[in-house]
Parts: sequence; structure tokens; C-alpha cells
Amino acid sequence: MLTKRIIPCLDIKDGRTVKGTNFVNLRDAGDPVALGALYAQQGADELVFLDITATVERRDTLRELVLKIARQINIPFTVGGGIKSVEDVGLLLKSGADKVSVNTAAFNDPALIKDIALEFGSQCVVLAIDTKKEEDGEWYVYLHGGRTKTNTRCIDWAREAAALGAGEILLTSMNNDGTKNGFALDITRMLATELSIPVIASGGAGTMEHFNTVFKEGLADAALAASIFHFKEIGIPELKAYLQQQNIPVRL
Repeated sequence: MLTKRIIPCLDIKDGRTVKGTNFVNLRDAGDPVALGALYAQQGADELVFLDITATVERRDTLRELVLKIARQINIPFTVGGGIKSVEDVGLLLKSGADKVSVNTAAFNDPALIKDIALEFGSQCVVLAIDTKKEEDGEWYVYLHGGRTKTNTRCIDWAREAAALGAGEILLTSMNNDGTKNGFALDITRMLATELSIPVIASGGAGTMEHFNTVFKEGLADAALAASIFHFKEIGIPELKAYLQQQNIPVRL
């Protein structure tokens, strides 16, 4: 059985790690280079770096910062934010990234997913989907860091992206983000059941039990969290020991 992955996420703004609630009210969470090194030492399975304002501010991802973090870690490293072309991906991979996360640009130009997959392989392409459950009960795709609603259902976009060559889906529930009330199990389970590629659950982690639940009930392949790790509310070694006790296969 494949082991379940625990993935800390560094949301970067102006060169610092930040964390908010429901995509707003950001607060400083520390130096991303130091945090990345710490998580690698603690046994994180992967690290995700998202330059959360790169798309909005129309600037490139902070490649120099990517290089600094990559030098400090020995685990798979996914970088996202402002990626608009195959050339952007090539530069990030040269800077030390193992995978790239695409979101708004891929939605606006789905061929970008296919082009990156053809050039670098599907394993390199992580499609990030920010999604929100609306009053009609449907989960819709949001763009530009959660600022722009679309009329596209999350499941429909995920299916299309998988068919185009995305290797993984990074699924963030805007309803749950930063609330520490648990992951969005229904949409996570829907994607995990219907897609043949891994689904990373994101948004809402607050307790060790939430990870247990998203793996067992949400059927996620990996779980991503930020503030509970940044502010030392849960330690990665302790979390993995707990999950092993719950018969969840993890890499210790």
C-alpha cells in the first residue's frame, strides 16, 4: 500500500511565510528558508511553496528564494505562483523545484497543462484548485488566489486537467481554509474516487484526528497544512506516530 504523505505548505508574500483564514487576514509565520529546513529534518514527505500574490501582481515567482530553500532540503519540492509558460517551469526546475503547481494560468489556458506534461512529464505537474461550496451545494473553481469565482464545477475541471496530463491535484477548500475545523471530506472524496491521479487535501487541518479522517473518509493520498506546523501546534514526528497507530501507512 502506498504511504500517505504529510506536506507542509509555505504561503509566501513579500519573501515571508504568511497564513490567513478563508484566504484573507494574513499574518506573518516566519522565514521560509528556516521553516523548509526544519520540516525536512522533521520528516515531512514533501514541501509546497506558493507565492500567493504572484498571479495577482503579475510578477514571477521568487526564484532566488526557491534556490535558497532547495539548498536546505532533501525532499520533493513543489513551487507555484505566477507560472504562465513552459519556460517558467524550466527556470524553476533549474532553481531546485521538483514539481510545479499551476492554477489560474492553467484554467485560462488548459493547454499549458498538456505542454508542461509533454516537456517535463506528468509527475511534474500539480494542478492547484481553489474551490468553494456555494449555496446550491456545488463546489466551484475560484481563481486569482480565491478572488474570482467561475461557473465551473470543481469536479469537471479536475477531470479535464487529469485528462490533459496533470499528475496530481492540490485541492484547497476555501470554506475550510484556516478554520482548523477539519478538511472538506465530501469534495476530497469525490475527486479521489473519480480520478486516477493522487489528490492532496488542503484547508482546515486543526488536529491530528483531522488527518486520520481525511485519509480514511476523504480517501486523500496526501494532506497539506500550514499554520498548525508553522506555529508548532502539531509536530510532524508526533503526527506520523499517531497516524501509524491509526493504521495509516506513513513514512517514518
